[in-house]
Amino acid sequence: MRREAASAAMAATVLVSACAGTPATGAPEKAGESGGSGGSVVRTDAGAVRGTVTDEHRIFQGIPYAAPPVGGLRWSSPAPVRAWTGVREATGPGSVCPQVGSDYAKVTGSDEDCLFLNVTVPRTPARNRPVMVWIHGDGALGSGDLSDVRRIATRGDVVVVTINYRLGVFGGFGYPGLEGSGTYGLQDQQAALRWVRRNAAAFGGDPANVTAFGVSWGALSIGGHLTSPGGEGLFDRAVMQSGEGMMDMLAGSMGEGVPAYPYYAWRTVAEIEKTGTYVAPRLGCADLRCLRALPVEKILQVPQIMNMFQTYAYGNETLPASPAAELRAGRFHRVPVISGATRDEHRIFVGLLHDAAGRPVTAERYGRLLRTAFGRDAARVRARYPLTRYGSPGLAWAAVVTDRMWARATFEQNRLLGLRTPTYAYQFADRRAPMFLPLRTDFPWGAYHAGDMPYLFTEKAVTFTPAQRRLSDQMIAYWTTFARTGDPNGEGLPRWERFDPAVPVPHTQSLEPDAIGPVDYAADHDLGFWRAGR
Repeated sequence: MRREAASAAMAATVLVSACAGTPATGAPEKAGESGGSGGSVVRTDAGAVRGTVTDEHRIFQGIPYAAPPVGGLRWSSPAPVRAWTGVREATGPGSVCPQVGSDYAKVTGSDEDCLFLNVTVPRTPARNRPVMVWIHGDGALGSGDLSDVRRIATRGDVVVVTINYRLGVFGGFGYPGLEGSGTYGLQDQQAALRWVRRNAAAFGGDPANVTAFGVSWGALSIGGHLTSPGGEGLFDRAVMQSGEGMMDMLAGSMGEGVPAYPYYAWRTVAEIEKTGTYVAPRLGCADLRCLRALPVEKILQVPQIMNMFQTYAYGNETLPASPAAELRAGRFHRVPVISGATRDEHRIFVGLLHDAAGRPVTAERYGRLLRTAFGRDAARVRARYPLTRYGSPGLAWAAVVTDRMWARATFEQNRLLGLRTPTYAYQFADRRAPMFLPLRTDFPWGAYHAGDMPYLFTEKAVTFTPAQRRLSDQMIAYWTTFARTGDPNGEGLPRWERFDPAVPVPHTQSLEPDAIGPVDYAADHDLGFWRAGR
């Protein structure tokens, strides 16, 4: 069935969830009472929390930013958190939101009481530090605490907030008559951003200088917030890393049998509600009251149910129209933006869907994939991407999809943003980037989707060369300088010009070890060929 095939395809994006971090260690100190003083107790607008103080950081984990979305609050807008008395322990992460995990990301959970966030602050007391809010990727798997942000917080002298939000069927479910169908995950993110505005100062952050940054599903979510009425005024800058917000989906690109879609990540409310009516009888329910009473475990037993509702819905109060259409019309909140992608985005999906599954792309299968995706134009595409140019049919297919789907959409996003707001475009180009996921195949990953995350975060599962460590330091400096000023340029960094759509070759900063500088992104991905509408 088309719905289940598409859901299986969306499951492939599980791999972009978050870097698995290692919790900070160190002996806690005695409590202090002031957010700027360096103490372990901070008073939020709902009550006091006690975090952990180490030699380099203050870390507060598991702070609730909304009421538990349980019972009648399942599939409802996030409600205010109930205030508490005394001091709440914030020395460990809260529950992950319900999810089923995967072969390469062993993260599972069934507790709907999961709307928590974490705050990491450099140990040195200060006030009015820039605040960076990390929105993790995927949409069906992950949690804020899996991203170890200690390094970026310390090197950049910033406050970093990571968040949980409802995922899959709990964040994107739709049903006829259900208010907010398909948007609960986005609404959670907006609630967390409102919390940051209210409480950043208590942690030494500047509530008037908030940067939302995210990868993959997190980046496309930020694209949604840029066009959502509810997103106005919630953040002052945005960083979108490998976001799919402008992307369509080629037939077969996310697995053989997966159909084409006009949008990779957005669906109409009607589409989401239709999927809800398809699922309800399979859960033994005929109405919303029954669905809300179901145990989480029973819901998660439906095959692919997390990925059926991974996308977000538009045509509602949260997203009145498709974010891609809104961006094309120039209807978005004006904030400075860093926007970019990796050089070899689709390699990881080819390696995962084909090689790691024991079905590598052969020459015959390459031809079949091209015919599925491009029909009568397949021969022209094959002539443009001949097998003789690549090391394998799998690499050829990855190049086709990277250029046609990922690069074309990223370049359009950069152009539309650059027309109206300060925009800095980049391409992460380290083709020797270490793989941080436990994928067992010798497929050459290159500069793969989300391969830039370990360069920003503390990632003990990878080993950098000295040149890669220097690139990591430079990327952190770019990101945090941008968070501080709205411009990534800083002392000792290679110059990064704005993306100017009016010039023949708009500046895109190539991020590569010991080789940072401009790249002709359109030429690098043959966008002149793909602009013809194929």
